Amino acid sequence: MVDLFQLWFYNKAPLLYHMKILGKMQRRATIWILGAFKTSPTEGIEAIARIIPIKFHLQKLARSQLRPLLLPSNHIIRSFMDDPSNSSKKPIPHSVNSLMNRQRNIVKGHLIDSSNKVYGIFPSFSPLHPEFAPGSRITDNFSNHFSFNLASKKEKDKIHFQELDEMVLHFSSSPSTALVVTDASIKNNIATSISHVHSANQLLFKTVHHAAFVTSTKAELFTIRYSINQACIKENVSKIIVVTNSIHAAKKIFDSKLHLYQSHTTAILSELYYFFNTKQENSIEFWECPSHLKWRFHHDVDKDLKSFNLTPFFPCKIS
Repeated sequence: MVDLFQLWFYNKAPLLYHMKILGKMQRRATIWILGAFKTSPTEGIEAIARIIPIKFHLQKLARSQLRPLLLPSNHIIRSFMDDPSNSSKKPIPHSVNSLMNRQRNIVKGHLIDSSNKVYGIFPSFSPLHPEFAPGSRITDNFSNHFSFNLASKKEKDKIHFQELDEMVLHFSSSPSTALVVTDASIKNNIATSISHVHSANQLLFKTVHHAAFVTSTKAELFTIRYSINQACIKENVSKIIVVTNSIHAAKKIFDSKLHLYQSHTTAILSELYYFFNTKQENSIEFWECPSHLKWRFHHDVDKDLKSFNLTPFFPCKIS
């Protein structure tokens, strides 16, 4: 298990969200342990070697690391695991960080392991961030300032297509409305996210971002985050309309539960909190637009997205 743990958390391998690669690594390690054939079924050799599937093992590791951070700041365990990056906080004499390097090498245990890893893995984690605290959440204070318009079943595609056209006709000529159209995809392990921002029947600007070894949801959230930020900066904008084919990513913005994208959602919520507080009539709408509809504004973004065919500068496979 020590060898497997080192394989999973090899810090030079960009494998954070690549469950498929992690599964291959565990399979190779399991075959090496048992001396089995390469054609052996994965579930069978994992059961014989008494190794749980990689997905459940990573979930267990994440829970064990996050659990101490969910405790109140005045809890005794949190006082033992003093955050070394927080320079404003007074040092605690009995904390793990007060030990000398020689003492830290001698002392063993779960608390020491958690303290060594947790602040390196989750440097920006805050379970009581204002955007997620009950009573301060945007869903508690501004629930009538945002809305979602979902696409219906394929039989009703024409109806949704007409609704998108009517929405554009109604708001496109208004200088106080910003229309944001986003899309993202992954090719060769490189995520590309594109957004077009329109206002008053004009294309204000286009943005293109590339990132290696991230999920499409993260890329979509990033381009939504950037576009909302640019729309809020524009003067006299009181309504933002976001059109995307990844409506599940947009819903993550208002999800106060623990998930992998909170660094982006927190930034978006902070921006929207300020936007809603500026004027009472300010609002934002999220419209779902599946790619197969080929709606004109989203189709233009989709064509720009397909025009990129990037290749990474480093090998994707691990020998």
